[in-house]
Amino acid sequence: MLRTVRIAGTGSYLPEKILTNYDLEKIVDTTHEWIHSRSGISERHIAAEGEATSHMAAAAARRALDSAGLSAEDLDLIIVGTITPDMVFPNTACFVQDQIGATQAFCFDVEAACSGFLYALDIARHYVASGTATHVMVIGAEKLSGITDWEDRTTCVLFGDGAGAVILSAAEHGRGIMKTVMGSDGRLNELLNVPGGGSRHPASHKTVDDRLHYMKMAGREVFKHAVRCMSDAATQALDECGLTVKDVSCIIPHQANARIINAIASRLGAREDQVFMNLDHVGNMSAASVPVALDEAVAAGRIKSGDIVLFVVFGGGFTWGATVLEW
Repeated sequence: MLRTVRIAGTGSYLPEKILTNYDLEKIVDTTHEWIHSRSGISERHIAAEGEATSHMAAAAARRALDSAGLSAEDLDLIIVGTITPDMVFPNTACFVQDQIGATQAFCFDVEAACSGFLYALDIARHYVASGTATHVMVIGAEKLSGITDWEDRTTCVLFGDGAGAVILSAAEHGRGIMKTVMGSDGRLNELLNVPGGGSRHPASHKTVDDRLHYMKMAGREVFKHAVRCMSDAATQALDECGLTVKDVSCIIPHQANARIINAIASRLGAREDQVFMNLDHVGNMSAASVPVALDEAVAAGRIKSGDIVLFVVFGGGFTWGATVLEW
């Protein structure tokens, strides 16, 4: 019999350096008003020189362990969702294991762009539900400043760095994580990607000169698909749990863009007070967005025991998903 799985602890980390829209006005041809009116973002955090994705992930992991009342040696598994790993290999989760001293854990990464945390969460849930693992650390962490084209005003204004972590454990009561719905459409891969650095375009002087190691995004097309896919996934996940949006206490969407979030809320028929947004001060952090927002929502008292919580995400690939849980 499968065990019920709950989130036993949360943690997050944001780098000390803050880059405001007014700072960006000095870098590219833009204004605070232009950025904020189109994205809802006012500032974002930027990793320090020498600060890697694993450093941020480990900081969030330690806070999640404290929240759950566990030690690093209690962890059986660490999964990191990221598109900005420290290296091609080893995986970033192994670097986190070393930094926090999780000597009993096995480790791997998941790459599903902005959906990475939710994909990793569902994998981790199955390990705990089956009894294969007792405590699993799931982290979404990104250093997007390292793959942002600071000469492209349409993308550089959107992204920030940070990490969020949760610990999954078996639940003694309640429904815990109830349902996850996921989807992908590889036919649309060219609309959001980083072309250089892989086997298709290995790193070379030419790929650097052609700026292929930076994110490329067709914003309008991404917007259209994101709203539809996220709304459909959320509706399906709720339906399969026998719930409606009225039953949800807190909706935490991927923090990509305020217009996308508002469009999704409208399609779902959600009230403004049901939707948690923090992108004004963090921007789009890809796989880190949902776990950081979750940690902030918990700290702010927006989520209480027994509440129904909905996560919904969308990322390059395209990938998307929604998770329903009882807190």
